[in-house]
Amino acid sequence: MNALGIAVSVETRKAVASRVLPWTSGILIFGLAALTGGLLTAAAAGDERVLARLGPLAETHGWTLLVGTAAQVLAAGGFGACGILVSWLYGREFADGTIAGLFALPVPRASVALGKLLVFLGWAVTMAVALTVTLGVIGIAAGLPSSDPDNAMQLLRIPLLTLLTALLAVPAGWIASLARSVLAGIAATIVLLIVAQVCAVLGVGVWVPLIAPALWAIAPDTVPWPALLGVAVVPTVFGGATALTWTRMQLDR
Repeated sequence: MNALGIAVSVETRKAVASRVLPWTSGILIFGLAALTGGLLTAAAAGDERVLARLGPLAETHGWTLLVGTAAQVLAAGGFGACGILVSWLYGREFADGTIAGLFALPVPRASVALGKLLVFLGWAVTMAVALTVTLGVIGIAAGLPSSDPDNAMQLLRIPLLTLLTALLAVPAGWIASLARSVLAGIAATIVLLIVAQVCAVLGVGVWVPLIAPALWAIAPDTVPWPALLGVAVVPTVFGGATALTWTRMQLDR
């Protein structure tokens, strides 16, 4: 097994054995289900504040309304969960005081950094499947038709949004590594979330990678596919920056 494979194996065991990963996963899954269900119930009851929050989605129904509502919740809540987890994956070594031990390992620190990133992306894939299944169960339980092929196409927006959201959270891991702090990564996540909200309010989010996936998931016809390709730049640049930061890291500063 090469250095990267060893790093992925070790980081996977560390993540699975921790409490952060299962708690983050559970809160994300049950939080999305509860909030989506609550918003749909309030909308059905005619709550004007909820209807205003849903915007054009308030005029839709069925799977379109369910998936669109879930996408709104996932775009913000999912980004927060991803930012927290990726910040913890990198920042825990400094918080737990285990960073010094990594300098004595034969595995390069760049491989350790990339291993953490691959573990995070593996978790994102798992969450993409789990969230899609959860929403599918909610839709069927609510009496929505399950035999229409269009329903599957609606639900496919959720796993793609989950994966794109995870990719956009990678900069938080770089900040956590650079500042040697979990809280710094979480703070960066909050700042990025605020920037995304401002871009959405100003109406400039279609070609901004930070907000384009959320806009696409809510209203696919309003965002061209090329705009989503820009998301790939974020993990490439910041994943590389994180690996470089770990390579050049020194214990005395």
